[in-house]
Amino acid sequence: MTIQQVLLLLLLWMWLPHPCHTEMLFRRTPDLRPKSFGGRASGNDGKAIHRQKRGWMWNQFFLLEEYTGSDYQYVGKLHSDQDKGDGSLKYILSGDGAGTLFIIDEKTGDIHATRRIDREEKAFYTLRAQAINRRTLRPVEPESEFVIKIHDINDNEPTFPEEIYTASVPEMSVVGTSVVQVTATDADDPSYGNSARIIYSILQGQPYFSVEPETGIIRTALPNMNRENREQYQVVIQAKDMGGQMGGLSGTTTVNITLTDVNDNPPRFPQSTVHLRIPESSPVGTAIGSVKATDADTGKNAEVEYRIIDGDGTDMFDIVTQKDTQEGIITVRKPLDYETRRLYTLKVEAENTHVDPRFYYLGPFKDTTIVKISVEDVDEPPVFSRSSYLFEVHEDIELGTIIGTVMARDPDSASSPIRFSLDRHTDLDRIFNIHSGNGSIYTSKPLDREISQWHNLSVIAAEINNPKDTTRVPVYVRILDVNDNAPQFAVFYDTFVCENARAGQLIQTISAVDKDDPLGGQKFFFSLAAVNPNFTVQDNEDNTARILTRRNGFSRHEISTYLLPVVISDNDYPIQSSTGTLTIRVCACDSRGNMQSCSAEALLLPAGLSTGALVAILLCIVILLVIVVLFAALKRQRKKEPLILSKEDIRDNIVSYNDEGGGEEDTQAFDIGTLRNPAAIEDKKLRRDIIPETLFVPRRTPSAPDNTDVRDFINQRLKEHDTDPSAPPYDSLATYAYEGNDSIAESLSSLESGTTEGDQNYDYLREWGPRFNKLAEMYGGGESDKDTS
Repeated sequence: MTIQQVLLLLLLWMWLPHPCHTEMLFRRTPDLRPKSFGGRASGNDGKAIHRQKRGWMWNQFFLLEEYTGSDYQYVGKLHSDQDKGDGSLKYILSGDGAGTLFIIDEKTGDIHATRRIDREEKAFYTLRAQAINRRTLRPVEPESEFVIKIHDINDNEPTFPEEIYTASVPEMSVVGTSVVQVTATDADDPSYGNSARIIYSILQGQPYFSVEPETGIIRTALPNMNRENREQYQVVIQAKDMGGQMGGLSGTTTVNITLTDVNDNPPRFPQSTVHLRIPESSPVGTAIGSVKATDADTGKNAEVEYRIIDGDGTDMFDIVTQKDTQEGIITVRKPLDYETRRLYTLKVEAENTHVDPRFYYLGPFKDTTIVKISVEDVDEPPVFSRSSYLFEVHEDIELGTIIGTVMARDPDSASSPIRFSLDRHTDLDRIFNIHSGNGSIYTSKPLDREISQWHNLSVIAAEINNPKDTTRVPVYVRILDVNDNAPQFAVFYDTFVCENARAGQLIQTISAVDKDDPLGGQKFFFSLAAVNPNFTVQDNEDNTARILTRRNGFSRHEISTYLLPVVISDNDYPIQSSTGTLTIRVCACDSRGNMQSCSAEALLLPAGLSTGALVAILLCIVILLVIVVLFAALKRQRKKEPLILSKEDIRDNIVSYNDEGGGEEDTQAFDIGTLRNPAAIEDKKLRRDIIPETLFVPRRTPSAPDNTDVRDFINQRLKEHDTDPSAPPYDSLATYAYEGNDSIAESLSSLESGTTEGDQNYDYLREWGPRFNKLAEMYGGGESDKDTS
């Protein structure tokens, strides 16, 4: 019988419904006599303790997993050779799952499993068994271990760690190119049968891909798969155990495969000819338009580089590749002129920058197109003959002299006349002017190089037909020097001579400066205006000169100051000269020539005050004058006394007003009786001091009743004035005086009061509101002060 047949019979037997009868016998050894240990135990009874030799041997139990029966699953039987079947022995089980998962019959030693067991949870259980005497509870056999091993069945299907896999493979790959490997796992026992032997197969994705049955490696199955035709593929892989045989369990997973791009497509222009237009006034760098070649590839495989390879405008235009849009931008390289050329033709090439050598046979990976550019005419501004002008002129030219001419023309075919003007912001002093017709620049004010050596002008040229279309050009005017300034002393010289000076002694070195700037440099000559018996000038021929004494014996008591005229002349044409005067003081010096005093009065008043003392005295006098002026000003001011000097002064105060009336003749201007008794108003009388313009019959106005309010009185008089035909037609001022009725509060004055201040109670003032709080404080406070005092 072959091994395969034996295994098949074993499997059939395992699947039979009968229980598994396994019996373990406790087999006694031939020698039943107890054997004593080499030593004696120290007990109270002094008896020796003997260890019996174990009389049973153990084997493993085997149990099938996933039992589906209704009764407990029989595991096996424990039996001791000392069990005579009279029930005197008791079998005890302990260890993994004892009492819960596994139970034992105490009398017979039968072991049962109480529930279904999964081998994938635990493959074996280790337990301990012991047989004891029921009456004495002493073990008749030593405790020993045994193992219950769970036999595996195919109850777990293969599973993949991922439900969906993502993979990629380059397009145009050869057949058999590896894409990705998927691996499934089976929880069954790989060492027992074929339950964990997995075979892979492809359920979806043919004929494009295949899978290796043993390894799970997915490979391409078709050649030259093109991403541009189809980019995404979904492949379903099945993993089946039992070696892929019938009855095996299986699991599936999905693999999404993407074809990645390779450069297998050349760029192509959609049009063979492209037409563009550009105005001739477009500046250099202006973008005219763009061309774009399409490429079916993506990413860097679709990157294109553009260039101009031929045409009659290669020197007039440039093309730049824009990376983000993969377009070729055509720009102006040089200024355009419609009158010179109106049409340009360019041949533009687009080429891939990353070419894969494996696909050279699909090339060439470039394409060309023709670009025609038409230049459009515009009304251009005038154009100067130069970009800038430089004129040089001497500073002594006459007014109206032309210093230079600028020229401009209209580049258009119409050739419109040009008008020139100066930008006055560049010639604020209006030193120059320009002829509007021919562009001649001439002087309108004298020039002076010493004030401004350069003049930067801006000339504007505009078409007469279109004055808004202008052009500017800078004009630089350099003023050339003319010898028109005489040299002068460089600085002011404070020169002195000592009384004890000797003849020929140097007392001062002088130099000169000149505002002019001759080409050969400055050269000055020094000399005396006339022969001087006291001093002389010696020219050092380096633009400096020395002042020397011609005698000795100077005395400040005789002459304290000498004036020495010095003539300074230059060496340019025409020669310019000036006379500078040196003031030479006579001073007293020490033996080393150091000045001590130059004033003759200092010898006469040796005990006089110093300069610091005089300044101090002068300051004191000024301060005293200021104090006197302030005191006089403060004394002239009058301080007005208040009506009430203090809050404590509660006396009645009478204030007099010295207002003078209109005089005796002003009896008709105002009648005081109107205020006192409005009812006593007489008929309207004409004023004697004013000549009326028209005479009307006076109209008697009704008198106001006694209870008339002031507002009602004024409104009534105003209405009468508006309806009065004798009133002047122009706006006039009408004065009404009416005192009104008496107040219910009566007078608050104490002039006519018969009571004294101490008899008055002013508490009611606080009840009248916040307006009378001040009066309440004044009068109430006075009483409180009296009480406290």
